[in-house]
Amino acid sequence: MEKNALRQCRWHGYATIAGLEQAAAHEILRQAQEAVHHRGVFRLVLAGGVTPRGIYGLLRQAQADWGAWHIYFGDERCLPSEHPERNSRMAAETWLNHVAIPRHQIHVIPAERGAEPAAAAYAQTLSAVGEFDLVLLGLGDDGHTAGLFPDHTWGEKSGAPVAMAVHNAPKPPPDRVSLSAARLSASRAVIFLVSGEAKRQAVADWRSGRRIPASVITPVAGVDIFLGSALLS
Repeated sequence: MEKNALRQCRWHGYATIAGLEQAAAHEILRQAQEAVHHRGVFRLVLAGGVTPRGIYGLLRQAQADWGAWHIYFGDERCLPSEHPERNSRMAAETWLNHVAIPRHQIHVIPAERGAEPAAAAYAQTLSAVGEFDLVLLGLGDDGHTAGLFPDHTWGEKSGAPVAMAVHNAPKPPPDRVSLSAARLSASRAVIFLVSGEAKRQAVADWRSGRRIPASVITPVAGVDIFLGSALLS
């Protein structure tokens, strides 16, 4: 990884999970308010996994101009639409079903159709969408983020597909859909949400400059990583 890319990483350590969740929820709401004030709309890409769940729960309790929010997803598992392991279902049950975001402004990846058809459909959904306002991402213990895994194509170069079919993922299910690294990087802000001792090596690899999937998310403004402070030691 280039040194400039490392300089564009801002690491924010929190002593507790609750502190991380509260800080992340506050920042999401702050950026939403700013985006709506300046542009009249807030385009947010959601992460799946365990860490965001508590943050979504806090957002459920918040007051916001929900009618201006547009929700997208960074990746999805190729499972039936109501499967409990779908990112879209977790977000819906934890948060989205309980606030007044118009249903047509929640843009779910139709991964139940299969990886290639779903990727094509989501690329079409995003064809009229410019920069995202905020992208939320996680970090796997192998350094993966969204559906971008080591030893797979990441789509970080200019001209990469907007959405990619992913096969033979190292974690079940093997078939997924992911936004490419280039499309995830096309955002005014990117926040990684990282917790758990299992992420220690991935964090160390990233901070040392090793090229992992998370490291190729390089928006112009850089990225902010909200993580447990113990992972920085």
